[in-house]
Amino acid sequence: MRGKFITLEGIDGAGKSTHHAWLVGYLKSQGREVVATREPGGTELGEKLRALLLSEPMHLETEALLMFAARREHLDKLILPALKSGKWVVSDRFTDASYAYQGGGRGLAREKIQVLERWVQTGFQPDITVVFDLPTEIACERLAKTGQAPDRFELETRAFFERVRKTYLRRAVTEPDRIKVVDSRQSLDDIRKILEKFIVTL
Repeated sequence: MRGKFITLEGIDGAGKSTHHAWLVGYLKSQGREVVATREPGGTELGEKLRALLLSEPMHLETEALLMFAARREHLDKLILPALKSGKWVVSDRFTDASYAYQGGGRGLAREKIQVLERWVQTGFQPDITVVFDLPTEIACERLAKTGQAPDRFELETRAFFERVRKTYLRRAVTEPDRIKVVDSRQSLDDIRKILEKFIVTL
């Protein structure tokens, strides 16, 4: 049987990475073979592109093209082979992030992202996408408390993250069967119970 593809999304600081690690562990405890991955990245070439994307200033369209170049490698080398072998794949970000960050945040035309999506994915979509939603001011406060050096995206303004957040929420309205929104202000236990319920439906 084909495995399931789960993607986790949200603005920086919404707790996505914490939930990613827990969900991978939970699925393994349920007897699933699981591949944990992230975008940009996931492959040797993808990680090299990630380093460039998170640190080097570049034209917006260059940024989008590199994101999708990394995604093409990710699909070919990791995601699709894992799913074909029956493994579940849990990715920290996927194409919804391109619509939210390059589209909503930076203002790249949605039509250009759609062209890249059709070209790279040929209709392929996650089985479920969970968007961890958090008010922008709270997310920015959480980021400031991490003590880690911020990357190029984390240095963006609150207005940028607010546009990203709104884009995620609009996409959830247009694709309610695939995209599920979770209020990240809830306790970890409550969020984990919600995630468990999502898994049961797959």
